[in-house]
Amino acid sequence: MRSSTQTVTEAATATIRERIERGEYPVGSVLPAQRQLSEELDISRAALREALSTLEALGMLTIRAGKGVYVQSAQALGGQAWRYAEQSSLPDTYQVRYALEGFAARMAALAMTDEVIESLESNMAQLHDALADGDLDAAAELDFAFHMTIVSMAGNGAIEAILRSSSEIMQESQRLPFYRRELLQSTYREHRAIVDALKARDAEAAGRSIEAHITAAAQRAGVHFPTPPREPAR
Repeated sequence: MRSSTQTVTEAATATIRERIERGEYPVGSVLPAQRQLSEELDISRAALREALSTLEALGMLTIRAGKGVYVQSAQALGGQAWRYAEQSSLPDTYQVRYALEGFAARMAALAMTDEVIESLESNMAQLHDALADGDLDAAAELDFAFHMTIVSMAGNGAIEAILRSSSEIMQESQRLPFYRRELLQSTYREHRAIVDALKARDAEAAGRSIEAHITAAAQRAGVHFPTPPREPAR
C-alpha cells in the first residue's frame, strides 16, 4: 500500500518527466525554482525534492547545489545511457560488480566474524527503515556500506581499491533499482539472503547470493546481461 506522500511524489515525477519529454523544459534549461514548482504542482518541498531526485537518477536532470536543477536529457535512463557513461556504461558497471563482488563474497565467508555479522545486521535494519521512509539517498549510502563491508572482509586490497575508487558510480548503480517502487524492499530481502549465507560461512552460497542480487538489481534498473549457468548443487 502506498502512502499519500508517495502517490503525490510519483504524480509530480510523471508531470515533470512529461514536460521534459515534450520540450516544455528543453535540454540544457534550468527548471523553475523549487518554491515555484512546488506551488504549481501543489506538493510539499520534500515531495518535490524526491521527485527531482528520481528524475536525476533516471538521467533526465542534474541537481547542482546552489545553482539549480538542469535538464540533462529528454529521455529516461535506458540500458546504454547514464550520467557516468564516459567512465563506464551501466551494463559494464553491473558486470564488473558481479565479477568482483561474487569472488569477494566467497572469500569474505571464509573470514567472517560475529562482529561483522552484527554490523551487517545493523546496516540492514537501517536500510529497511530508509526504504520504508523513502529516503533513497540514505538507502544508497547504506547499500554501498553493506557491500564494501563484505569486500573489506575478503582481504583483497586490489578489489577493494577498484570499487572504492569508483564509489560514486557504485552508489549510483545501487540507487537506480530503488525507483521501481513496487520492488523497493527487494534489496533488503536480497541482502538478507547474503547475510544468511555469510552467517553459515558458506562461501559458495554467499557468492551466488550476491551475484543473484546484483543481477536482479541490474534488471530493476533496466539492464539485462548474460550470466554463467549455475552448476548443479553437489
